[in-house]
Amino acid sequence: MYSGAPKEKLYLIYPETDGEPMAENTLQFEWIVLIKLGLEACFNSRNDVFVAGDLFWYPKEGRPDIRQAPDVLAAIGRPKGHRGSYLQWLEDNIPPQVVFEILSPGNRRGEMAKKFEFYQRYGVEEYYIYDPEKNILKGYLRQGKALAAIPDIRQWISPLLGVRFEWKADTLKLFQPDGEPFLSYLELLEFNKEAILKLNQQRELLYEEIKKTQKAQAEALKEKQKAQRAKQRAEQEKQRAKQEKQRAEQEKQRAEQEKQRAEQEKQRAEEEKQRAEEAEQRARQMAEKLRQMGIDPEGF
Repeated sequence: MYSGAPKEKLYLIYPETDGEPMAENTLQFEWIVLIKLGLEACFNSRNDVFVAGDLFWYPKEGRPDIRQAPDVLAAIGRPKGHRGSYLQWLEDNIPPQVVFEILSPGNRRGEMAKKFEFYQRYGVEEYYIYDPEKNILKGYLRQGKALAAIPDIRQWISPLLGVRFEWKADTLKLFQPDGEPFLSYLELLEFNKEAILKLNQQRELLYEEIKKTQKAQAEALKEKQKAQRAKQRAEQEKQRAKQEKQRAEQEKQRAEQEKQRAEQEKQRAEEEKQRAEEAEQRARQMAEKLRQMGIDPEGF
């Protein structure tokens, strides 16, 4: 919260109210509120712009008789916060640069002339006057020490605020620098309803997309798991085939070894047979020699 001079002193020297109502009728009140809230929305992200409605502005210290209460004021370069009045010497001597006045049937020409003189003398850079009943808009821009009338304000853009004025034959519309219109409380409610409805529709669409995505992901995961199981089975079959091949090769090796042993046994048997035949032949030869020598070999 903004803090200035002691509040007790402010009430004693610089009154915060004159007992008069802020507006004389509902139309004037609605326009004051519309502009104040619209400006606050414009500078919502900035802490160095102070906006107020029907707040006493005292430009001179020690002169509580010199004051005005603009319907809406904007002081650029001053912090946000609550104030009982705008005491310029406590605000780095920065005057409100932009002022709005909303006319009502009770406003008199002399009163408005005094206000104009006050704003011109004490540093207002932009001054706008709007009569909502007659739909009359006037604007003034500082040139040197004077406020000069803006010649064509129908599509005017405020140099300091960036606010665009769209003044047509039937009404005045104001737009924020980002193009968003100034909205009344009821319009804001309706806008919020539409925004909430649209948001809910977007949420429903997003929810449907999420469900579709989740379903697709579940199916993809299922297919992936199925493929992994098939791959595992294929690997297992491959491993079993490899093992079968190894067993077949081992069996083949054992069969070859058995064949080799059988051939070796056959070869040994043939060698034994040959040796037996050779021994038998030697025995016959010996018996023949003995018979030639007149010796009966069977007698030995």
